[in-house]
Amino acid sequence: MKYLIVLFVVALAIWLWRRNRREEMEEAARVAKPATAPRRAGEPQEMVRCAHCGLHLPASDAIAGPGGGVYCSVAHRQAAAG
Repeated sequence: MKYLIVLFVVALAIWLWRRNRREEMEEAARVAKPATAPRRAGEPQEMVRCAHCGLHLPASDAIAGPGGGVYCSVAHRQAAAG
């Protein structure tokens, strides 16, 4: 009879341990997922080339400079101006 009680206690301990690990794994998976839905690809954007370094970037991110040129950063625009 005492072996049945020991076997029951061991089985209960294993069951509780496995259930706790499963909950921890689910929690880790929930934390690892991004909070927002993945961004869907939008419409293609026109790409322009930086007049200073030649980097291609979307026209919406480009900075207009003197003489109608476009630049990837303020530093490159200033380098072209002076």
